[in-house]
Amino acid sequence: MKKKGVDFLLLLAAGAAVFLLIAGLAWIGVIGEFYLQLISTAGIYIIVSLSLNLITGFTGQLALGHAGFMSIGAYTAAIFVMRLGVPLLPSVLLGGAMSALFGYLIGFPTLRLRGDYLAITTLGFGEIIRVVLNNLEGITGGSAGLKSIPGFSDTGDVMLDAIIKFAWIFVFFAVTVAVISNLVRSSPGRTIVSVREDEIASTSMGNDVARYKMLSFTVSALFAGIGGGLYSALFNYLNPSNFNFLYSVNFVVIAVLGGLGSITGTVLGGLIFTFAQEWLRVLKDFRLVVFGLLLILLMLFWQKGIMGSKELSITRILRRILGLGGKKE
Repeated sequence: MKKKGVDFLLLLAAGAAVFLLIAGLAWIGVIGEFYLQLISTAGIYIIVSLSLNLITGFTGQLALGHAGFMSIGAYTAAIFVMRLGVPLLPSVLLGGAMSALFGYLIGFPTLRLRGDYLAITTLGFGEIIRVVLNNLEGITGGSAGLKSIPGFSDTGDVMLDAIIKFAWIFVFFAVTVAVISNLVRSSPGRTIVSVREDEIASTSMGNDVARYKMLSFTVSALFAGIGGGLYSALFNYLNPSNFNFLYSVNFVVIAVLGGLGSITGTVLGGLIFTFAQEWLRVLKDFRLVVFGLLLILLMLFWQKGIMGSKELSITRILRRILGLGGKKE
């Protein structure tokens, strides 16, 4: 069997093992329903943060309005499920597609900008979406939001429902990691990274920089929208205030915490960020102060984040454990 085939099977087996371990521990009561919900929330945060890292970490374009794309996917999926009776899976995918469409349309004027100008423009986009959602009361419920959104399952067993929710999110998480990982390793992905390293040099080599920026922006919006659709099904409630500027900043923090340009780092950053926020709730009003101080210390002494731009190769580790050879790829 070819090496790529072996690596795929190893990754598939590793993913199945992680899922069965967490689901099994939840089923026997070692992991409670609350913490399983927290892991599911972390999964959604990681999906959206990975999509942001594709723009900021790999393409080198600072974006601050990712909550806007997430909200488009969330409300689109919720409306299709609630108002039109579309099944959940197609609704989540339609939410991602709608967000990708907005990403494509917004990308034309904004991706000609760079640095702070692009950041301010994407920030403005996120706020515009939030205001629009607030005022479309007949469709989005306005400031009251959408309530009782159908979720992943309703078996009557709280723990079983939590495991099913986790299963849905875990599958989308795995697909997101696989797609973005393969994209950045592909020929278009290497061109995208070259834009980050030196846009002028990339252009001089004959690369259509605008086209690859657009590709990155659209794919990023797609997965942010999918994350939003999963969010609506997980919490069964949406409110425009949930998708404000600070929510966009959370995804930037996760990407920077894990390491810009690192998929593995984003996964670790998402888990640490989600659990740290929850554990710091005991500090009540001082929670954000302490969390902010921790982030300042991180930026002062660990500027490249947990992984920097490096990746942890799961297949290499598994090959060494199984004696299949662990040479550098």
